[in-house]
Amino acid sequence: MSSALFSEPQTPLDESRRKALVSEFLEILPNESVLHVDEDLLPYESDGLSVYRQKPPIVVLPDSVEQVQTILRICSAQGIPVVARGAGTGLSGGALPLANGIVLGMAKFNRILEIDKLARTAVVQPGVRNLAISEAASDDNLYYAPDPSSQIACTIGGNVAENSGGVHCLKYGLTVHNVLQVKAVTMQGNLVTFGSTAPDTPGYDLLGVLHGSEGMLAVTVEITVKLLPKPASTKLLMAAFASVEQAGNAVAAIIASGIIPAGLEMMDKPAIIAAEAFARCGYPTDAEALFLCELDGTEEEVTDQLDKVEKLIRNNGVTQLHIAKDETERMLLWKGRKSAFPAVGRLSPDYYCIDGTIPRRHLSTVLQRMNEWSEEYGLRIANVFHAGDGNLHPLILFDGSIEGELERTEELGGKILELCVEVGGTITGEHGVGMEKINQMCVQFGSDEITQFHALKNAFDPNALLNPGKAIPTLNRCAEFGALHVHHGELPHPDIERF
Repeated sequence: MSSALFSEPQTPLDESRRKALVSEFLEILPNESVLHVDEDLLPYESDGLSVYRQKPPIVVLPDSVEQVQTILRICSAQGIPVVARGAGTGLSGGALPLANGIVLGMAKFNRILEIDKLARTAVVQPGVRNLAISEAASDDNLYYAPDPSSQIACTIGGNVAENSGGVHCLKYGLTVHNVLQVKAVTMQGNLVTFGSTAPDTPGYDLLGVLHGSEGMLAVTVEITVKLLPKPASTKLLMAAFASVEQAGNAVAAIIASGIIPAGLEMMDKPAIIAAEAFARCGYPTDAEALFLCELDGTEEEVTDQLDKVEKLIRNNGVTQLHIAKDETERMLLWKGRKSAFPAVGRLSPDYYCIDGTIPRRHLSTVLQRMNEWSEEYGLRIANVFHAGDGNLHPLILFDGSIEGELERTEELGGKILELCVEVGGTITGEHGVGMEKINQMCVQFGSDEITQFHALKNAFDPNALLNPGKAIPTLNRCAEFGALHVHHGELPHPDIERF
């Protein structure tokens, strides 16, 4: 791994210790559930952010809560770090293995345990695919709202770990807004229930804390999600513009009117061309920008909102306006957007996906600055984003075989994230921090906030064995990065344990 993110080399797990661990795991798991030879380990060396790789020494694949508890107790007793992994579709390096730890794969926890159509809930295991929940609830005219672009493959456990969103998060919220209860196992092997199926739970909101914690606090083994009734009417409108600024103004006008679309997605010209070539969905490739605006609700509500949105768009320089004529065309238009990431992959040997969020009013400023940096670095950028809530996904195109180009790409990505913070936004909207954005955490937060993050980590995992080194930087790292002021050569709050 040549990336500058890995400035501190990991000491590999001693071979004799590795063999001893394999023997212990084989006492509780069948042979096929303990992976320890190279050809079996290689598929786990990276997540969706494939520019960073690390082969794990061991991968274990339990299929019961009791097995998870035993594995964590073994690792806790021996000081072995554990990285929990779902489908591996993450885009920030959050499930990247450690050279001195094991990967705890949750793929076998793939059952939908219950669907309660009266309570409108589903109880699922963490390895259940996001889309499978809606498929299972469809006969009851229900669905699960959060829909990441990778929903055909990503798992609900990973969605909780990253607090994933999707194209419909504008109206229906992120994962945290759609989960009632999580059962998880701590590093000490204790099974704990966070939240409840009731509308509220007394005490601290540890359910909220668990969302977006990136596998650093506990290992999720069961999730109760909310289900929603399918809307009576859904309409999708595609609008093309001669400039990104005009498209941004149209988005702002829609939100300012009080209308909250189910989804409001934007793409710039490079992304449009790539998606159209890949999905053949009817996108206008001569447009500089387009957005998809989906409205849902009752027939009367959708008809009224559609009329208002059309008028707002026509007042903001639209060059082409099209409403999907039926469900087939609606799904085809969404296919282009949801295929944008793999589609852009056809334009370059590699790409680097950034995830930052900004106030919508700064969209033009941020995109203009990105264009300037693109020319400065000689790296093309394609933009796909959740326009309604300002969540950007710039895709930086590069060639990892060219010496130094990955490092320049990381540098450009870091500048984009820091710009998001500068204009009042944040370094992630749904992809998490993982390894990719750990330096930028030092830009967004000060020493006091980072100290509190460490205190919370310490309360759950005092020996820092669950996914260590991810998401929350050490104060030493921030000082080295130059984004944290250190007084007289000493870090603040020396009493707090670091990891």
